[in-house]
Amino acid sequence: MNASTLTSGADVPRWSALTHRWPSLLGVATALLVLATGPDRETLATVVGVALLCYLGAAALDRPWVAWAAIPAGGLLIAASELTGLAWWAGLGVVALGLVTVGLLGRASRPALTAQTAALIGYGVLAVTSLFVAPTAGLVLSALVLIGHGAWDLLHYRRNWVVPRSLAEFCMLLDVPLGVGFLLLAAVN
Repeated sequence: MNASTLTSGADVPRWSALTHRWPSLLGVATALLVLATGPDRETLATVVGVALLCYLGAAALDRPWVAWAAIPAGGLLIAASELTGLAWWAGLGVVALGLVTVGLLGRASRPALTAQTAALIGYGVLAVTSLFVAPTAGLVLSALVLIGHGAWDLLHYRRNWVVPRSLAEFCMLLDVPLGVGFLLLAAVN
């Protein structure tokens, strides 16, 4: 095989298509990694919480790239909340309130900020509720919330709105397979 064979037109589109779908691959790989750890409604609820914070942060600061930065920041926030004795969801709630305030005082798009705040309240309440009901019911509820958030991801992906399309794609292919996988695990337990 010579150098011209490596860069032939037939090879480039295939490789390009694969590398172009890196958010999908990352989402599915992350879902499989989480599924391998076993059913845990707390994990699913935190995935929903961090996803909601990503979208709200991007809307409040009117900076789509903030959504990617919010993933590790959300993980640190959860750890810091728990280290200080605060429930992780309460820590996310305090930061969310701060982001909404910043968005209202700043130049954030009101429709985007309103939509993300409503999503945070709706999905967030359901995700936190899943922690306080019977374990199997909580697992099912958190899985359904995650699948529902996958529809939210799809909406943002199709509209190319609030967050980068790459993040919406990643989230969609994390949320839906993870939610479906945990529903299946709940069914066999």
